[in-house]
Amino acid sequence: MKLQTEIKLSQEQPQINYSSKILLMGSCFTENMGGKLEYYKFQNLQNPFGIVFHPAAIEKLVTRAINEEAFTEADVFQHNGQWHCFEVHSKLSTNNKTTFISCLNSNLKELKKILEQASHIIFTFGTAWVYRLIETDAIVANCHKVPQKKFLKELLSVEDISAAIENIITLIKAVNPNATVISTISPVRHIKDGFVENMQSKAHLLSGLHEAISSERQAFYFPSFELMMDELRDYRFYEEDMLHPNNVAISIIWERFKNVWIASETEEIQKEIETIQNGLKHRPFNPSSEAHQQFQKNLQKKIASLQEKIPNIYFSI
Repeated sequence: MKLQTEIKLSQEQPQINYSSKILLMGSCFTENMGGKLEYYKFQNLQNPFGIVFHPAAIEKLVTRAINEEAFTEADVFQHNGQWHCFEVHSKLSTNNKTTFISCLNSNLKELKKILEQASHIIFTFGTAWVYRLIETDAIVANCHKVPQKKFLKELLSVEDISAAIENIITLIKAVNPNATVISTISPVRHIKDGFVENMQSKAHLLSGLHEAISSERQAFYFPSFELMMDELRDYRFYEEDMLHPNNVAISIIWERFKNVWIASETEEIQKEIETIQNGLKHRPFNPSSEAHQQFQKNLQKKIASLQEKIPNIYFSI
C-alpha cells in the first residue's frame, strides 16, 4: 500500500525551482534532503548552526536571528579546551573565544538574511526529549559532553511543541509573509532514549506539529517519518545500525518529495546536472590522454552552457 503523500498545490503555493532560495534546519535527516538539493544545485542553506534536534532549539535560533540578538561572552563557555554555546552544535566549537563569537554572529546574520528572503523553509524535527541546564533553567540544543548531572532530562509536551512551532511560523511570516514552510518528522529513531521513549517523542512531535501547521498560512507537512515506518519498514532500507535510512531509502523519500515540491520544469536541468556531476566524478586511467582531454573540454562546455541559463549554479572542480 502506498501512502498518499501528494499535496494539491495551487498557484499561490509555489514549488521549488532554480530561482528559489531554500533554508533547511533541524535534525540529521535535514542533511540527507539538503544533500539532494545541493547535488542538483538548488540554492540552499543548511543548518547554519549545525544539527539541532528539537523545536525549542530551532525556535530559539529563529527568534535570536529575527530579533537581532547578537551572541555575547555570556552565551559561550569553555569546556575541555574548547569554547561552546548551548544553543548550537559542537561542530562550530573552537579553541578561540573571540573567533567563536564572531562566527556565531556571522552565521546569525546569514540566518536572518535567508529567513527574510527564502521562498521555502524546511524544518525537520527529530526528538521531543530535551535537556534543561539546571544552573540557568534553560533548555539547550546540545550538551557538549558537559556532565549529565548538570542537566534535567524532560519530554516536551504536545502543547509546548505546538507553541514553539506556532511561534517559529509567526516569526517567519512577520519578516517574510510569502515564505512556504514545510515541516517533517525525522524517521531516524533515537533509541538512546529507549524504544518506548522514542515513540513517545515522535508521537508528541506529530501531534504538536499538526496542531500548529495550516495550509492557509502556507505551512505544510511532508511525511518522511510515515514513509520510512510504513513503505520502507523493511530493514534493507536501513544502514548497518538499523536506525538511519540508507541511500536507497533516502533516494526514495527524495523522489516522493520531488514529486510534490520540485517544479516539473526543472526536470531537464536536473538531468543535465546529473550528467555533469557524473562527469566530475570520473577518474581516468590516463589523465594526460587525448581522449580524457577531449572529455574535459566537453564537460566544461556543458557547464558553461548550463551556467549561461542559470548563472547561480556553481560546480566544484
